[in-house]
Amino acid sequence: MRIPRNAYFVIPFCFSLYSAASSAQQATRPMEEIVVTAGFRDAAQMNLAGSTSVLGTTLIEQRNARHLEDVLAAAPNVGFTVGGSRARFVQMRGIGDLEQFTDPKHFPSVGIVLDGIELSNVATGALLFDTEQVEVLRGPQGTRFGAAALAGLVNIRSRDPGDTFEAQASAGYGNLDTWHVSAAAGGPVTESLGARIAVRQYMSDGFMKNAFLGRDDTQDRDELTVRGKLAWDVTPALDADLTVLYIDADNGYDAFSLDNTRTTLSDEPGTDAVEATALAGRVGYELDGAGTVELRTTYTDSDEVYGFDEDWVFRGFCDGVRCAPALEFSATDRIARGRDQVTVDLRWLSAPGRLSWVTGAYFHHRDEDMERSRFGLFTSDYQTTRYALYGELDFALHEALSLTLGIRGEAFDDEYDDSNGIDTQSNDTYWSGEATLEYRARPDTLLYATASRGAKPGGVNTGATSVRGVVAARFQPFVDDRLRFDTETLFNKEIGVKGRYLDDRLAVRLALFHMDRNNAQLENWIWDASTFVFVGMLDNVDDAENYGVELELDARLTTTLGLLARVGYLETDIESMSVFDLDTNTFRQLRGRDQARAPRWQYYFGLNWDILPGLRGNLAVEGRDEQYFGYYHDGKLDGYTALNASLAWQVREVEARLWARNLLDTDYDVHGLYFANDPRDAFSVNRTYTQPGEPRVYGVELAWSF
Repeated sequence: MRIPRNAYFVIPFCFSLYSAASSAQQATRPMEEIVVTAGFRDAAQMNLAGSTSVLGTTLIEQRNARHLEDVLAAAPNVGFTVGGSRARFVQMRGIGDLEQFTDPKHFPSVGIVLDGIELSNVATGALLFDTEQVEVLRGPQGTRFGAAALAGLVNIRSRDPGDTFEAQASAGYGNLDTWHVSAAAGGPVTESLGARIAVRQYMSDGFMKNAFLGRDDTQDRDELTVRGKLAWDVTPALDADLTVLYIDADNGYDAFSLDNTRTTLSDEPGTDAVEATALAGRVGYELDGAGTVELRTTYTDSDEVYGFDEDWVFRGFCDGVRCAPALEFSATDRIARGRDQVTVDLRWLSAPGRLSWVTGAYFHHRDEDMERSRFGLFTSDYQTTRYALYGELDFALHEALSLTLGIRGEAFDDEYDDSNGIDTQSNDTYWSGEATLEYRARPDTLLYATASRGAKPGGVNTGATSVRGVVAARFQPFVDDRLRFDTETLFNKEIGVKGRYLDDRLAVRLALFHMDRNNAQLENWIWDASTFVFVGMLDNVDDAENYGVELELDARLTTTLGLLARVGYLETDIESMSVFDLDTNTFRQLRGRDQARAPRWQYYFGLNWDILPGLRGNLAVEGRDEQYFGYYHDGKLDGYTALNASLAWQVREVEARLWARNLLDTDYDVHGLYFANDPRDAFSVNRTYTQPGEPRVYGVELAWSF
C-alpha cells in the first residue's frame, strides 16, 4: 500500500487521538446531536446507517466558505472538478463526472440538492449563505433519489424560520479585493406563519492575472444570492413550506496558461455565469393515526453561459520570434444553456413504530436547449422525463436489531435533436434499492451492514455521432462502437460502526466499503490530427471496482479544546479500457489502472480552542494524494497539504473574525488537461496543463446578530 510522504503523520495521529481524549482531566460538555434531513425521515447522524458527513455552521464560518467547493475537503473520499470559476462536478469514492461540453448530462453521478431543489446541473450556483449544514451521503442513494444520486448526494440545508425573531448582518473584506455584504432575518409573522429572508452580495477579483490585458479580474466572482422561506401551520394536521431562491453568478473564466502559472495571456477571457430562479414547495397532511401524506414540488428556470479563450493567448503572439506567424491560432468557445425543470414527489409515511414504511411516486421533467458558438453556430434541444415508484420498510427484529429494505423502480425517456441533423429518442427502465441491518451493540454503539444498488441511464454520445463521417478511417471503428453508452449499475457493500464514548466526549464513525461498477461510464477522448478533430465521449467499462475506508472522529479533549479528524483511503481499479494514447499516437489497453479523480488518501484535522471567554481559535490541516485526471493519458494532479486558520472574538451581539485559507500558500491544482496547445513547439508536444487552486486568501469579517 503506497502512502504519500505528506500523509505519514495521519496514522499515528489517529491512534493518539483516543488516548488524548482519555487523558483529559477536566469535565467537558456533551457534543450536540446532529440531525440529518436528507432521508425520508430526519435522523440523528449517529443513528443513521451509512457513511454520512455533516459540515456544520461552525466549519463553514471558520473557512469563510462561500461555495460548496470551500468545505468539501473536510469530507473524506469526496472531491470536485472545477473547469470553470467554481466546482462543476463532485466525485465520491472516485465516482463522478469530470467535465461537460456539447453532450447533455442526463444526471451527474453525484446529486446536489439545496432545500429540495436539484442543482446538480448548475453546481456553480451551490453557494453557501445562511446555511445550517451540508450533508454528504456516500454510496448509491437509490431508494430516495434514484438516478440523481448514483455515487451519493450532497444536501445543502439553509436556515428555517425560527420560533423567535432573529436577524443578522455581516460584512467582510479580504485580499484579492474580496468583499461581501449580507443580511438575514426570520421568525414568526403570526402564530401559525413563520418567514425568513436572506440576501448576500459577494465580489472578488480572483487570483489570476492577465498580463496581456493588464488586468487582475478576468477570473472574478460576482455572486448574488436571495432566498425566502415560509413555514405555515395551516391547521393542527396540515402544514406547508415554500422556498424561493434566486442566484445570479456572473463570474469570469480565465484559468489556463501555456506555462502553467497564475498569469494568463488571453485576449478574449471567458465567462462562467449562472442565473437561476427556483421554487420548492411542500404540503404535509397528518392522517388520523395513519401517518402523514406529503407532496413536494420544485420548479427551476436557469440560464448558463460558459465560455473561454480557446488558444489562451492573444493575436500577434506568434511574432516570428516566439513562433512562426503561420502557426497563429485564435478562437473562442461559448456555450449557452437554458434549463427548465419540474419535479413532483408524492409520498405516504407511516407513523413511527416497530414497523414503519414509506411509499411514493415521483415525476421529473427537464427541457434543456443549448447554443454553441465555435467556428459557426451549433444548437440542440434535449428533453428528459423520469417516472418512479418507490418504497421502504423499517422493522425491528429485536430490541437491538432492525432491518431496512428499500426499492425504487424508474422509467427514463429522452429526446434529442441538434443542428447537425441528429434526432434520437430512447427509453430505459432500471431499479435501485438497499438492504440494511442495524445492531445496537450497546446504548452508545451502532453496528450496521448495508448492500445498496444504484443505476444511471445510458444515452447518445452526440459529439462522437457528429464526427463519425469526418474522422480518419482508423478512428471510424472506435467511434462507431461508442455512438451510444449503456446504463451503469453500481453495487455497494458497506459495514460500519458509530459510537459515543468517554462520557460523550468522543464520537467515532468508521465505514468500510466495496463497490462494483458494471458498464462504468468513463470519459474517453480521441485526437485526429489529420482532420483537427478532438472529441470526447462516454465509454462503458465492463468491470471496475472502488473500495476503501472512511474514519471520522470528534473529540472534546478538555473544556476548551476540541479536535476533528477526517481520513479517507480509497483504492480503484479499471479491468480493461481501450483508449487512444496521444503520446504514442496509437490505441492501447488500460488494465488495472486507477480511476480518474480518485486520490488514495484524503485527510482533514482541525483543532478548536476556546482561548478566553468570547475568544475562539481554529487551526486545520487538509490534504490529498496525487490523482489521475483522465484516461487518454497518464497525467496526474499532485497531492498537497494546506493549512487553514481562523480567530473569532465575540462581544455581546457583535463578532469579529480573522480567517485564512491555505495559510502557507501551497501550490495545488483543481483541474487538468492533456494535449498539444503551444504554438511555440508547433502544437507538436503534448503537455499537462492545470488550473491552479486558490493561493493564500485571508480577510476579516464583522457580524452583528440580534
